[in-house]
Amino acid sequence: MEFRIGDVDMGWSQHHPIGLIYSTPQYSYRGYTLISNNRGRHAYLIDLDGQVCHRWQSDEGISYCYLLDNGNLLLRTGAPKDADGAETIGGSSGALLELDWDSNVVWEYRNPYLHHDYERLPNGNTLILLFELLSPELTSTIKGGRATDDDPKRMFGDVVKEITSDGLVVYEWKSWEHLNPHDDPICPLEDRKEWTHGNSLNVTPEGDLIVSYRRISTVGIVDKNTGEFRWKWGRGEIDHQHHPTWLDSGNILIFDNGFHRPRSSYSRVIEVNPSTNEIAWEYQGNPAISFYSQAISSSERLPNGNTLICEGSPGRIFEVTSNKEIVWEYINPFFVPGGGNGNPELINGVFRAHRYGPDHPALINKEMNPDNYGNINRLYSNL
Repeated sequence: MEFRIGDVDMGWSQHHPIGLIYSTPQYSYRGYTLISNNRGRHAYLIDLDGQVCHRWQSDEGISYCYLLDNGNLLLRTGAPKDADGAETIGGSSGALLELDWDSNVVWEYRNPYLHHDYERLPNGNTLILLFELLSPELTSTIKGGRATDDDPKRMFGDVVKEITSDGLVVYEWKSWEHLNPHDDPICPLEDRKEWTHGNSLNVTPEGDLIVSYRRISTVGIVDKNTGEFRWKWGRGEIDHQHHPTWLDSGNILIFDNGFHRPRSSYSRVIEVNPSTNEIAWEYQGNPAISFYSQAISSSERLPNGNTLICEGSPGRIFEVTSNKEIVWEYINPFFVPGGGNGNPELINGVFRAHRYGPDHPALINKEMNPDNYGNINRLYSNL
């Protein structure tokens, strides 16, 4: 169920704008933006006018999704009912589902330890990110975190697996075998339920892994064949980041959330050269605190050189030029129950957003008529 912002008693004014906020189409990358509520049951394709042009639905939830070249939607569902405590961790999911254009399930993979991210590979296999309980011996050696009397004897770590369409595991990489309990400590302001909190999984053109570990403020490129880090960076430079992605230049684009940042909390998007560790491009708000999401969020370099940014917690998606000028801005108007444990709080958070051009293979010969969603668009579009 979705709610309008007028139904919500929140810190924003009841008159705070939602939907399309600003648009200069002549400077934007023409296409459709894909969003889904972090704990909702729908995904939406939004045009540059802020109109819904297509919608998918899953009763199991759509916490995050993206389009495959065949036009299907690959999504992760809401949290499972029981996963040894992992179900209470943000980003936990019970299944991956592939939906056709009409929301019919055409493929599924179920595992209660799934979380955050996944990647469909050119060979048809799928990379997945899973929680796995560490041994008590390893858990006791991991430094950092807030020590409490009820700390678990076995914290969770992150494992990457590659599965076939039948769910057969053909590759596995365990993060804890390549991290150091002393040199990669947990942020001192976090608990000790998990070590790393992987939140992103991508690949380079050569097929190596791009990983992101929020609790140790680290991103890296992992040689898929040897399992060793080709590049490992972040501690002291970024804070609780999300979504490192490969750029054609060989640089890495990162959403640096800035949660627990010393002195001041603010977010930024940075482009890092992994050969030199130098920041080649950076976007911040002005003032800095005007752009901040403590969790979730993403950034995506578009074909025209602009960058699509998802400020996830407040549900704000906007596009900036290379000169850091905002040319399109949209605030997710769809609110869903998200407090958990009976908390009635309604949220409009978006884990990630993606922009697809009209010539993208997923959209060829697909009907995307905003008139089909007239009732929604009369409520939420600013046209």
